[in-house]
Amino acid sequence: MGKVTGFKEFERIEEFHTTPKERVKHYREFTLTLTDSQARQQGGRCMDCGIPFCNNACPLGNLIPDFNDQVYNALDQEALDRLHTTNNFPEFTGRVCPALCEPACSLGLIRQPVGIRSIERFIIEKGWENGWVKPVVAKEKTGKRVAIVGSGPAGLAAAQQLARAGHDVHVYEKNDRIGGLLRYGIPDFKLEKQVLDRRLEQMAAEGVVFHTGVLVGTDIPEGIQDLSKTVLAPEALKAEFDAVVLAVGAEQPRGLDGIPGADLQGVHYAMEFLVAQNRKDAGGKGRNRLNAEGKRVVIIGGGDTGSDCVGIANRQGAASILQFDRNPKLPDTVDKDMTWPYWPRRFSVSSSHEEGCERDFRVLTKRIAGRRGRVEKLIACRVDQVAGKYVEVEGSEFEIPADMVLLAMGFSGPAVSVLDAFGVQKSRTGTILAADEGRNRYQTSVDKVFAAGDARRGQSLVVWAIHEGRECAEAVDRWLMDA
Repeated sequence: MGKVTGFKEFERIEEFHTTPKERVKHYREFTLTLTDSQARQQGGRCMDCGIPFCNNACPLGNLIPDFNDQVYNALDQEALDRLHTTNNFPEFTGRVCPALCEPACSLGLIRQPVGIRSIERFIIEKGWENGWVKPVVAKEKTGKRVAIVGSGPAGLAAAQQLARAGHDVHVYEKNDRIGGLLRYGIPDFKLEKQVLDRRLEQMAAEGVVFHTGVLVGTDIPEGIQDLSKTVLAPEALKAEFDAVVLAVGAEQPRGLDGIPGADLQGVHYAMEFLVAQNRKDAGGKGRNRLNAEGKRVVIIGGGDTGSDCVGIANRQGAASILQFDRNPKLPDTVDKDMTWPYWPRRFSVSSSHEEGCERDFRVLTKRIAGRRGRVEKLIACRVDQVAGKYVEVEGSEFEIPADMVLLAMGFSGPAVSVLDAFGVQKSRTGTILAADEGRNRYQTSVDKVFAAGDARRGQSLVVWAIHEGRECAEAVDRWLMDA
């Protein structure tokens, strides 16, 4: 519980960020980890609230009051052990998780909540700094072999848990580097890739074998990056391994279906834009072909992916950036008595927005116009929501000049071709059908094939993907050892 009177004595301490003017000059992380004294004080704010709603709000069930108290009492290694019991990768969640736990903090009802995510990041960085994060090698091998298709947070969490249980684990990734969304979907200024690489080194030392450039299945649809050099048939994988986990993510982007001009040059999916810059940051040769320098950039979609595009476009030197959303602008504040301990739906300004961006709401694209095959402008309108549908406001049509249009409207689900190649049954929303409870949890309709992460639950958060990977690993382990 930290310090008994700490919540009355100490104010919330935010992690230090370099100024927008400075950080747009580079692609490195710009958030600094708390110092020892700051972390102790932050941990000391944790109340003896009786019921830790923060634990329940966290998909991983992190034992938050426990490690807050340990950090306050300078028991950092014990705090790391406690954190690792529920979270394989706190260095990822400590950077990119929206911190679902913090709005559920009891202190947040009367003051600013405890900065839980910043404490989590402090703990894990302290662990790496002091050499406390070591490979956990299984003492006994089971002789069972598991293949994991996809190396995002769900696949990696499942792989680590299964390797530590003594199974022989192989991870297959269609792209040239391991990491999935963590590698190519999240900009370096939010998650530098050496943070990922050091964890992969630990996993390799634990016995996980990584295979890159291998496509399991065929015919990856447009809009999904595929850098594979080898194609592996699902049947061959099933014949070689005792169990297979599909953790292929929900990579299929939503497009402007039926919108004239969506095929013009200069119109790109957001992930194309983000991947291109991440590959450049990783040492890619030549000029980034998707460069926003000097261009009027329009981003369709008001979510986190669109926000990441704002950050990249600013660093590339865009002439202007407009991000619009078809939904109404959320309120700036919420009534905590009405929302606590649930996630509040309110207007937010990301670090990328702070760096410079115009935002507009209730805007819907009607068509895209251009000349000589290149985009020049969007024709849009204002909309209202009527009976769950977006209805154009009469007389509201207007034009938006644009040299680059980025489609950041979310993802519809996993690549259908991969699911069909395995023959797994799909849900009504196009995800892999696999229950998260009961005797056959995480099992698909195909024998010895399991599913986890966004491929099973749909587009979601990194923290949910880690949870899915851990739970799926437990289900696979139980199934293998009972067989």
